Amino acid sequence: MNPDLYLFRMDTPLKPLEIVHNGTFLMYINFCDVVVEPKTCDHPLSVEIQLQLDAYFRHELSVFNLPLQPYGTDFEQKVWKELEKIPFGKTYSYKDLALKMGSVTYTRAVGSANGKNPIPIIIPCHRVIGNKGQLTGFSGGLWRKQWLLEHEFNKTHGIQLLF
Repeated sequence: MNPDLYLFRMDTPLKPLEIVHNGTFLMYINFCDVVVEPKTCDHPLSVEIQLQLDAYFRHELSVFNLPLQPYGTDFEQKVWKELEKIPFGKTYSYKDLALKMGSVTYTRAVGSANGKNPIPIIIPCHRVIGNKGQLTGFSGGLWRKQWLLEHEFNKTHGIQLLF
């Protein structure tokens, strides 16, 4: 690993997350499906990322305040900026997001960019669902997407979602 990059892993209700930052910006979050050895990092940004994610999972935080640097094309960057505008506990369809980007014809491109989001949870790609309300694609698996949506919806509305 690049010596200018910091990697740590943290346990969450969604299994471990592997997190990478460069000391200034959060760059990457990966869902781990296999048992991984815990890895800590005492860098101040690592500590802040973990504090905010822990608070999110405890229903104590609904808006993250972290410096982000996701790598992607200009279009992907624009989609990810739109994702950050989706309110906690709400969902948009891929079509809604495509319209916000300028045209319904962007639906597939929006879906592709959504799937390439390197910082899930923080950039809330899980809040994008199918046009008829169905769960569709998520890099961490549909069970995690459902969990995240229910987690946020329950906090916001105090009721259980049924998918």
